[in-house]
Amino acid sequence: MLARPFRLPLAAALLATALASCSSTKEDAYVERPADQLYQQADAAMKEEAYKRAAKLYDEVERQHPYSEWASKAQIMAAYAHYQDLKYDDAILALDRFIQLHPGSPDIAYAYYMRALSYYEQITDVRRDQRMTRLALDALQEVVRRFPDTEYARDAKLKIDLTNDHLAGKEMEVGRFYLRQGQYPAAINRFRVVVENYQTTSHVPEALHRLVECYLALGVTDEAKTAAAVLGHNFPGSEWYTDSYALLVDANLRPERNEKSWLSKAWNSLF
Repeated sequence: MLARPFRLPLAAALLATALASCSSTKEDAYVERPADQLYQQADAAMKEEAYKRAAKLYDEVERQHPYSEWASKAQIMAAYAHYQDLKYDDAILALDRFIQLHPGSPDIAYAYYMRALSYYEQITDVRRDQRMTRLALDALQEVVRRFPDTEYARDAKLKIDLTNDHLAGKEMEVGRFYLRQGQYPAAINRFRVVVENYQTTSHVPEALHRLVECYLALGVTDEAKTAAAVLGHNFPGSEWYTDSYALLVDANLRPERNEKSWLSKAWNSLF
């Protein structure tokens, strides 16, 4: 009689599948536990840097005890666990929900601040799209506007300066590209954005110098002299002013005079 080699392995496989199913069912089964116990387990997971598990446990606190004193704490801590796990989108979703449900919470300022950080830490290189940078800027400004006297606002202000510098850097990157391509009007538009909208950033001296370059290339000498004069008055020791001055000398030109009243008009005339 021929042996039937597949019956035993098949039966074993079915048995293993059934056991695994039972095990999974038991593991995923709803087991109600006290809120404080769940919260303590979540805290322990955070200390172990098991952020995914911690977030799940914090969520379980709210799921099992939605009206307890632990629920709102667990919500914001779940967001923090996602943030620590670099799951920024999950953190932002959790924080948006917390802000919507608990606008009067003592932790509301922290929630707005962590939301801003979740955008800020996703800022990318200036050569890439800066949508996230703009979202970060909006979120940071909201922290300052809503909670001006907090430590979160003080840190947000510093990050706003860095974010603006990053956005100005993006404009400079694009402006330099147009300049290299000989597309001077397009380059001028970018450099003027930096001078007009990002006046406190580190990119302004170069932007003014690039304007001098562009205007000279177009033969618009009055604007070139004006840009150089503004650069010389505001950044007299800058290497960019030295370079601009040299360009004007090579073109048999000199920067306009430096009287303050004239400079104010000159600055306005750039726009």
